[in-house]
Amino acid sequence: MEQTETLVKTIVKGIQEKKGSNIVIADLSAIDGAICRNFVVCQGGSPTQVEAIAESIGDMAREELHEKPARVVGLERALWVAMDYGDVLVHVFVPEMREFYDLEHLWADAPLTHIPDE
Repeated sequence: MEQTETLVKTIVKGIQEKKGSNIVIADLSAIDGAICRNFVVCQGGSPTQVEAIAESIGDMAREELHEKPARVVGLERALWVAMDYGDVLVHVFVPEMREFYDLEHLWADAPLTHIPDE
């Protein structure tokens, strides 16, 4: 559990490093059948920023925790990048895609933590 919390904090740091905004962490650990322990959702203002945020997350997790995602999808267009760290799934969106898919509300019964923008 502590390792997962450390990973989430490192992911948030990677997002903030590239000025990602509207960060929400969904704690799915108490939900039966959840596919992971945490969802981390954020956004960048453009595909270029979304790509930079995803790269920053990957770099920080690798450098600080020696963690690599099992899979990263969406970098080609960088409208929605998903990164799978096993216990933590990260979603980096452009605003329009985030609003359309509204992932945070899929897990409405999960406690949500909103990280203030820096």
